[in-house]
Amino acid sequence: MSAALVGRTAIVTGGSRGIGLAVAERLVAEGARVVVTGRKPEVLDDAVRALGGAEHALAVPGKVDDPDHQAETVSRALEEFGSVDLLVNNAGISPAMAPLVDLDLGAVRKTLEVNAVSALAWTMRAHRAWMGEHGGSVVNITSLASRRAAAGIGFYGASKATLTYLTEQLAVELGPRVRVNAVAPAVVKTRFASALYEGREDEVAAPYPLKRLGNPGDVAGAVAFLLSDEASWITGQELLVDGGISLVR
Repeated sequence: MSAALVGRTAIVTGGSRGIGLAVAERLVAEGARVVVTGRKPEVLDDAVRALGGAEHALAVPGKVDDPDHQAETVSRALEEFGSVDLLVNNAGISPAMAPLVDLDLGAVRKTLEVNAVSALAWTMRAHRAWMGEHGGSVVNITSLASRRAAAGIGFYGASKATLTYLTEQLAVELGPRVRVNAVAPAVVKTRFASALYEGREDEVAAPYPLKRLGNPGDVAGAVAFLLSDEASWITGQELLVDGGISLVR
C-alpha cells in the first residue's frame, strides 16, 4: 500500500464489519487514522484491535441516525486525532425483502432515514466542524440496486438512488474545497447481503462477466482511491464496482 492518506482522519459509519471494516483497514494501511461507528460496542472493540489499536483507530458506538451519536463521533474525532478529513457513509439497512406494496411504512421511513438522510446529516456535521474550512473528501456507499428495479429490495434501491442524487448535489454545492463521490457495489459477500446469495453463490455469480461475487476488499480499494489525492479532479461521480454485471443485466 502507498502512504497516500498519512496524517488524515476518516470517519467510517458502519465500520465494525463487512464493507465498512474493509474500508477502515484499507485506509489505515494507506496511513489514515480511522474512527469507526456501529451499534455493538463489543464488535467495535474487535474492529479497533484488528485495525491496530488506539494509535490507528477509535470506536464510537451508537445508531447512525441518532443526532447525538453523530455529534459525539465528530467531536471525538477532532479531540483524539485533530481533524475530520475523510468521511465514508457506509452504514445502511434493508429491513424487509418484499414488494413495495407489502412493505410496512415504518420500515420504509426508517430505511430512508438511515440510508440517505443520515448520510446527509453526517456530511453536514463534518463540513461544519472541519471540511468547510480545511477541505476534505466524502464517499457514499450506494448500490447497483439503485439503477433498476430489483425484486424484493425495491425500497432499498430507492433509498440508495436518493443517496446517489445527494452525492451529485453535494458535489456541486461543496466544491471546490470538498469532493463528494459514491461507490455502487453489486452483490458483495457480507452478512448484510447473505440472503441474496447464500446457498447458491455459483448460480448468482454465473451471469457476472468476472464470474464471481464481490468481496469487501474490492469496494475498499475503490473507496480509498476516491478519497485520495489521486482522484483530486473527480467529484460527483458514482463508480460501479460490480464485476461487470451491469453490462449484461
